[in-house]
Amino acid sequence: MTRRRFLIEGIVQGVGFRPFVHRQAARLGLNGWARNTAAGLELELEGSAPALDDFLHTLRTAPPPLAVIEEIRTEELAPTGETGFAILPSRQGAAATLISPDLAPCGACLAEMNDPQGRRYRYPFINCTDCGPRFSIIRRLPYDRPATTMASFAMCPDCAAEYADITSRRYHAQPNCCPVCGPRAEYRDARGAVQDGDPLVLAQRALAAGQIVAVKGTGGIHLACRADSPDAVARLRRRKQRPDKPLALMARDLSAAGRLCRITGDEAALLQSPRRPILLLDKKDPTGQSWLSATTRLGVMLPYTPLHILLLDGHSGGPDLVVMTSANRTGCPVLTDNEEAVDVLQGVADGFLLHDRPIANRCDDSLAMVWRGAPVFFRRSRGYAPQPILLDRDATGILAFGAEQKGAFAAGRGRHAFVSQYIGDLKNAETLDHYRTALRTTLDLFGLMPRALVCDLHPDYASTREAQEMARERGLPLRQVQHHWAHMAACMADNRLTGPVFGLVWDGTGLGEDGTVWGGECLVGDFRSYRRVGSVRPIPLAGGDVCTAQIGRTALALARDAGCPAFAPDFARREAVAALLDSGLRCPRSSGMGRLFDGVYALLTGCTQAGYDGQAPALLEALAEGAAPEEVYTPAFYEENGVRFFDTRPLIRALWQRKNAGAGAAGLAAGFQQALCRMALDQCRILNPDRLPVVLSGGVFLNRALLEGVTALLEEAGYTVYPHKRVSPSDEGLALGQLAIAAGI
Repeated sequence: MTRRRFLIEGIVQGVGFRPFVHRQAARLGLNGWARNTAAGLELELEGSAPALDDFLHTLRTAPPPLAVIEEIRTEELAPTGETGFAILPSRQGAAATLISPDLAPCGACLAEMNDPQGRRYRYPFINCTDCGPRFSIIRRLPYDRPATTMASFAMCPDCAAEYADITSRRYHAQPNCCPVCGPRAEYRDARGAVQDGDPLVLAQRALAAGQIVAVKGTGGIHLACRADSPDAVARLRRRKQRPDKPLALMARDLSAAGRLCRITGDEAALLQSPRRPILLLDKKDPTGQSWLSATTRLGVMLPYTPLHILLLDGHSGGPDLVVMTSANRTGCPVLTDNEEAVDVLQGVADGFLLHDRPIANRCDDSLAMVWRGAPVFFRRSRGYAPQPILLDRDATGILAFGAEQKGAFAAGRGRHAFVSQYIGDLKNAETLDHYRTALRTTLDLFGLMPRALVCDLHPDYASTREAQEMARERGLPLRQVQHHWAHMAACMADNRLTGPVFGLVWDGTGLGEDGTVWGGECLVGDFRSYRRVGSVRPIPLAGGDVCTAQIGRTALALARDAGCPAFAPDFARREAVAALLDSGLRCPRSSGMGRLFDGVYALLTGCTQAGYDGQAPALLEALAEGAAPEEVYTPAFYEENGVRFFDTRPLIRALWQRKNAGAGAAGLAAGFQQALCRMALDQCRILNPDRLPVVLSGGVFLNRALLEGVTALLEEAGYTVYPHKRVSPSDEGLALGQLAIAAGI
């Protein structure tokens, strides 16, 4: 007989691991025990050496579906003659384990929910060890029921029996419950008064009638209305003050989503996965459903909680396709509290489908597109957070504060980088409070003790101020890292590269080492240093940040710089802006690729205002989709102070001439994007003579045409290209790069 201790780290709690171990022990004739620890799972098993080897092989090759095993350590022990198998109480200690994200219902729970003879028939909070809420309900570790928002729901005898039965799929399922003992849904009217009747039926009828309903999910509250009603959507947009931004949809199933969108096999698989992100799907009619999105794509997700599934099941004639957008004040985080939602959404929601299970951790829906068979994240949140990014070296004690507009932070422990859920624009006071709360929660939950801090170079970012304050309070060293170097490092860490690499980093803005605004950069370096070797010709931004909304100002600057001021569209106070440009006052110079997109879109369409961040680049991408380039433009360059600049002036003049000759905006937009792809190739050929791996980062690479075009041209030329895989290329993923640089990985 042989006895062996196993220490297993990773996501191994709340995923049915101990029942799995029990089943394998019974199959192999092994005796012993298992228990949760703060580090993961500990077990001792005794039996024949071949049986123990078989057990280890099964651990490595066929663990429970939701488990993520990162390390297994074993130790040989002296046999004790123990018989039977026991689950011991969890061991307390410093938090060091991982937590599963919130996941969609499994097939077994769905079958049970739809069984009229079952005691959980149509119960909107059904779950088991293979599915259900996790991150959104946990307050502390180890992951046991008293440490979750289910603590106040005492299990009935039937649920308690399942919980204690190691052969049940609900063995130690911490959110386990039923209609007798668990959370309950309720429907309230517009004033917040609870209504009699089945809450789901009342909500379905309200949606069918064209009303707007607030719906509480796992990580926050949404506003829903039927997607096929332009009038209902127009009311929602007006009440929520969201006139232009695309709205996410929730579809009953693939068939419902397929009425509006084309869905590939890879997209179908991700839509139906337990993570259930919002996916950007191509419209069947690129110009259709304009009341939902002015682009050629729609953001669609499938129901990810039992409550959502029941809401869209058509049981009482309700719609099978609804708008499902975050319920919040303009610019603020998604709402989570029932009473606050009723108060804030007065005059917005016609009814409220709520429940009494508290949300401990706010978590927005994840948003991605599928490219080359894998997700590219616009927003990494529900379904993915707080699962850490595995690094190839130790980052213990490093806390990175990220950027500002798409706020997120990252904290290191061992080889894990805990990148926070999406948080939002930190200029907003409520969002900054959410950032602070999420940061405290992450540090406490995972037992993280910062010993070194890192933030952006920009002195006015709220995240920079937060880092400076913590450094003062705790007496910790603080390092400030240039924005685009952090982007490059984030893509390196995302792909587990150590460098050196050649980085194409294209985004809107970031403070450069020279005090100007960068954003169309070519960098060479690694985690320890970098050099700026290429960029885009900078233009003055009249009034600074106001140009992100008043894109006509950027168009005027581009046109004047190119010697064709008549190309710029007319807009209010144009002469005053021209005078400001002449003076140079309050006109920071920017090489930002996002601002170039803003200006070119305004030049091609005459539109001078953007309703939300990134609108003009998104609309330019949509305008160009499917169009043949009007002309092949040859990129021009010049060198200054050792930096090779892409000269935008010849391109702007060529666009002006073609537009004057009657060329359509779509073909011109396609030609502009194609020119940027060729520019990237030319910069790489000249500035990367050693043929270093090329990493692509920055929010501009969420443009599918550029991502595909740049990657294809570089690969055809023999370069190895690495886009982002596990975090967003936008500022949301930047904290990972800051952490990697500070850790010296």
